[in-house]
Amino acid sequence: MALFFFLIFGFCTGPGLLESSPKVRLVRGPHRCEGRVEVERNGEWGTVCDDGWNMKDAEVVCRELGCGAAKGTPSGNLYKPLADEKQKIFIQDVNCNGTEDELIECDRVEDVFDCSHSEDAGAMCDKSPPKVRLVRGPHRCEGRVEVERNGEWGTVCDNGWNMKDVEVVCRELGCGAAKGTPSGNLYKPLADEKQKIFIQDINCNGTEDELIECDQVEDVFDCSHSEDAGAICEKSSPKVRLVRGPHRCEGRVEVERNGEWGTVCDDSWNMKDAEVVCRELGCGAAKGTPSESPPKVRLVRGPHRCEGRVEVERNGEWGTVCDNSWNMKDVEVVCRELGCGAAKGTPSGNLYKPLADEKQKIFIQDVNCSGTEDKLIECDQVEDVFDCSHSEDAGAMCEKGQPDI
Repeated sequence: MALFFFLIFGFCTGPGLLESSPKVRLVRGPHRCEGRVEVERNGEWGTVCDDGWNMKDAEVVCRELGCGAAKGTPSGNLYKPLADEKQKIFIQDVNCNGTEDELIECDRVEDVFDCSHSEDAGAMCDKSPPKVRLVRGPHRCEGRVEVERNGEWGTVCDNGWNMKDVEVVCRELGCGAAKGTPSGNLYKPLADEKQKIFIQDINCNGTEDELIECDQVEDVFDCSHSEDAGAICEKSSPKVRLVRGPHRCEGRVEVERNGEWGTVCDDSWNMKDAEVVCRELGCGAAKGTPSESPPKVRLVRGPHRCEGRVEVERNGEWGTVCDNSWNMKDVEVVCRELGCGAAKGTPSGNLYKPLADEKQKIFIQDVNCSGTEDKLIECDQVEDVFDCSHSEDAGAMCEKGQPDI
């Protein structure tokens, strides 16, 4: 059984834009990181028999394509239309250890026998984040085009740049229809002279899901930032929103269907789901998955919302916290729950005037956090407060959070 030792495959070894086209692809799936597995030989694409196909093999495919983690090994027949009967099956009995960077490095059999397209292999990977962005425009769907390679962002020379290329950029970013190919110089400030120009002569047919799939030249010559490419897409309206929170990037999750907004049940809701919501809304990193939007803690009477006397909420009423056992680990949790910066101190709540009214209740004492909790309510605490007065109210000092606007 001969192996593919005579084939020369120019695989990508990193997560950035490909320096040579991969010799594996996933087709007919919902995005480029899921579908029926195909490999290339001498310009021809063939399928992979699923004999011996497993998660370790899928891990290598996902890595080679610059996708996320391997999620499954579905049958290739799930992805319609099915492979044409005339299409060849190139390999079978693939045996990867899961650490290879390219499928060509894995043991496999080239002399395929007793296998049909009903046994085509499939792979499911996490969809990779876009490797393209539009900067300095009025919104995320318009601006100067930049592409990512090995963690560095560079511009695109506008040689050959046209509407088909913009259509792909708009699709990859989840924006609306392509509207124009403006000069990147319209978007100020201009690209720094030290920033590299990564690609030129892009040639998309307009149907690709990602710019990385288009023909392109990476040896850029005779091009300057005065020729940077730009793109205008219709600004897409998010189908998700966060409501009743302190700002647009925090709150109760609602989704839109046929013009009507509804909520999302929190069964199985986790940080991965929150990450997608934050990305769709153009917010920053996901910070938590609270079951109710507003925090159950606040800092009052301080110079900003990230410093002051600590108050907690119970049944719509706000009460203070006795400072018995109150320490920096407890403050760390308060700062995290409020979306503030690092914990800086545990001042007396009496520093913040006016003092708590004598009629205001003291809700908890003897708080004992490990410092890793997301909310103060998750920490051990005593709710039957005794022998404590407002002269012992707890305070917290965090780094001032970034303004919401």
